[in-house]
Amino acid sequence: STNNNAALASNAANNPQAGQGRPLPKKEGDLFKNLVKLYESKQYKKAMKHADLILKKFPQHGETLAMKGLTVYYFSAEKKEEAHDLVKLGLRNDMRSHVCWHVYGLLHRADRNYLEAIKAYKQALRMDGDNLQILRDLSLLQIQMRDLSGFSVTRNSILSLKPTSQQHWLAFALSKHLQGDFDGALQVIDIYLSTLAEGSPELERQYQPSELQMYKALLLLNKKGGAQAVLDHLDACQSIVVDRGSWLWYRMQCYSLLEQWEDARKVCLLLLQRGATEDYRVHAAYQCAVLEIPFVGPYMGMDTVVTTQVLTKDQKDLLLQLYRNDLREEFPRSAAITRIPLTLLLDEAEAEQTNGA
Repeated sequence: STNNNAALASNAANNPQAGQGRPLPKKEGDLFKNLVKLYESKQYKKAMKHADLILKKFPQHGETLAMKGLTVYYFSAEKKEEAHDLVKLGLRNDMRSHVCWHVYGLLHRADRNYLEAIKAYKQALRMDGDNLQILRDLSLLQIQMRDLSGFSVTRNSILSLKPTSQQHWLAFALSKHLQGDFDGALQVIDIYLSTLAEGSPELERQYQPSELQMYKALLLLNKKGGAQAVLDHLDACQSIVVDRGSWLWYRMQCYSLLEQWEDARKVCLLLLQRGATEDYRVHAAYQCAVLEIPFVGPYMGMDTVVTTQVLTKDQKDLLLQLYRNDLREEFPRSAAITRIPLTLLLDEAEAEQTNGA
């Protein structure tokens, strides 16, 4: 009798249907792995057949029930209620399975019930805190729901698990940036760059390293009094940067903030010479530099200083002279350089007409 009880207890402990993450036998375990692959490749009909084969032998296996429910949800829009019932049954049968909780979260996400999905993901992480896929899914929902502090914590966890991946460093830096912690974001980028060996592709003149340096310039520019730091950074990374236009644009903004008007004007002329003659933001920056007024954006569409600010007659005459003579001579085919003086003249004509009336 004692031996029989011991055998029953042993069988119960090894029974996959008993939950608590007990593994399936090899044959059914392989079927379950294929079931997950088929679901991920959207072969839902085949996935359901695999689930039925497992459930034929282990009808109460929680993870299989949950995966079958998720597959049914996407296979047939008319069977959503059945899908929910299957996932809930699977979860009841194996409350300690991170797979069941993850599937439960995926089901809520599909129903756009994002807060419940986040709760389910967090519960799944209690069972398996190092699961990258669940952490990624959680971080996506957190940023979608604007849970910035939670997003930052999750991205930090992902980075701790995969510290060699560039994308995880940048995602963690972005999480700091979104919270307004520019110093924290800069520190993360600097630590990442310090991990790279000399001669590493991430430090050469390529698109991705270039964009990272431009992102660092943006963070520095957002800091109070960071204009000089940005100029120093731009000088240091000049050999890496591919996007010369953005590099010049940041320089112009810094010169404007430092009230170095002549330098700002020269950079604007360089941008125009590079083909930005129809970019009205460049014209707005040029006008600010010429008139020695702060460049405060954003300038949208065809807005410039001429259309957004009240100018004195002397200021208008100065701009007219520059646009009609210097710029028109250098860029005779530019529509913007032709249009902007006409806007000035039209404003003057309307003012005279109003005064005359």
